[in-house]
Amino acid sequence: MKEHINFEPVEGVAIAIAVEQNEIGEDVWNVFLLNNNPYYLDNVLVASKGYGMHEGKEVKTSVLRHMFEQVPSKSAVKVEPIDPAIFHITNEYWVSYYVGDKIYDKKYIFVPESIIAENLVDISLLNTKGILHY
Repeated sequence: MKEHINFEPVEGVAIAIAVEQNEIGEDVWNVFLLNNNPYYLDNVLVASKGYGMHEGKEVKTSVLRHMFEQVPSKSAVKVEPIDPAIFHITNEYWVSYYVGDKIYDKKYIFVPESIIAENLVDISLLNTKGILHY
């Protein structure tokens, strides 16, 4: 059935993995969905999973699904925390949403070892640094 759906190209929507400090000053990593568009997103579904190899063994995380009824324009929502212990595997975020009656769908893939200090950029919408994937 998916082949019968006409998915529109995604623009202005990103996934960011950003570092923040908690109340005791420790670094905490979180995943955010950013909507840089001048319009809101409806019925946003984000499915996340991790997979890869570690020390010669296959590693898979649980698949988590998050639903956001609406994501306002020029805003960000926290999807989930992420443990730095899984930065060495592929982390995938599959985002689907509606704008009006059109459906949009995109996978954002953070390859192993891409979530590192050298790749941090300023993310103005979050007022912090992180890894940004458009």
